[in-house]
Amino acid sequence: MTKKILIKGNEAIAEAAIRAGCRFYAGYPITPQNQIPEYMSWRQKEVGGVFIQAESELSAINMVFGASVAGVRAMTSSSSPGISLKQEGISYMAANQLPGVIVNIMRGSPGLGSIQGSQGDYFQATRGGGHGDYHTIVLAPSSVQEAVELTIQAFDLSDSYRIPVMLLGDGILGQMMEPIEFPEISRKKIPLKPWALTGCKGRKPNKIQSLLMATGQLEKHVLELEKNYKKIAKQETKWEEFQTDDAQIIIVAYGIVARIAKGAIKIARDNGIKVGLLRPITLWPFPYSPISQFASKGKKFLVVEMSLGQMLQDVKLGVDGKSKVLFYGRPGGSVITPEDILKKIKAI
Repeated sequence: MTKKILIKGNEAIAEAAIRAGCRFYAGYPITPQNQIPEYMSWRQKEVGGVFIQAESELSAINMVFGASVAGVRAMTSSSSPGISLKQEGISYMAANQLPGVIVNIMRGSPGLGSIQGSQGDYFQATRGGGHGDYHTIVLAPSSVQEAVELTIQAFDLSDSYRIPVMLLGDGILGQMMEPIEFPEISRKKIPLKPWALTGCKGRKPNKIQSLLMATGQLEKHVLELEKNYKKIAKQETKWEEFQTDDAQIIIVAYGIVARIAKGAIKIARDNGIKVGLLRPITLWPFPYSPISQFASKGKKFLVVEMSLGQMLQDVKLGVDGKSKVLFYGRPGGSVITPEDILKKIKAI
């Protein structure tokens, strides 16, 4: 029987990455994710991997680019301003169809902001963040256990679709400690990557390139990327429903706020108010379909997030004017409470 261990969110993410086969990590310190590079600094050595504390966030993402080109499972991590600095490299990875995992433990923003938790990077994560027509898969855990499971999935999804994957948490999730189990990973080796630049070794040379100058060449390439994105949206959209069967009000929340919302829902139901939760697990691709279905049944929506209304826009797109959408949010550094949400529910 697997024993549960008490571990901090950031450290759990790092250990999950190691167990998923990550053998290259490059990062740069920034609170509140510093336990990830600290953990990687000694753990990679134990498994024969490589840890580099880069001189900057720009260097770190480009080192991950290089490791990915060579076929290695690679990861970087940072927090909000640091992720901003990585955006050019993430765009280059997406353009070159390179896998890689990027962890963002969000902090209060804009600017340097604060070291407290936030969800203010939703736009950046779900809209690509960098230049050009591209996407990254974005996974949003709401517990330390789920952070472990989604970290492992992030590497598998990244390899399967040859796309960067972002794990989007926040300072609360990164710093909190919970008892968890690390799942058994049956895969004995990383999937083969025949496209990687590993030296010809008797085969035709591979070429990875995103500078496409011939007339029509770039457009053709970007449209091929779009086909992959549509396939991902069809096959990999994930969400959780909680007490939605008889709900008259559907709360939409993700990450740590979804856990807080569940507490508010339990109190509301004790008071005879029928409320449920729809929690997006993939922020991209976003679960528009279930939201549209609830809207068609006349359900009202309450979007709750630790920002001033970023996911709100995606919920409104899913509702498409068929029902009422209300909002409660607070900017980074202030934690929403069940009582805050309950007050809004009663107002509705």
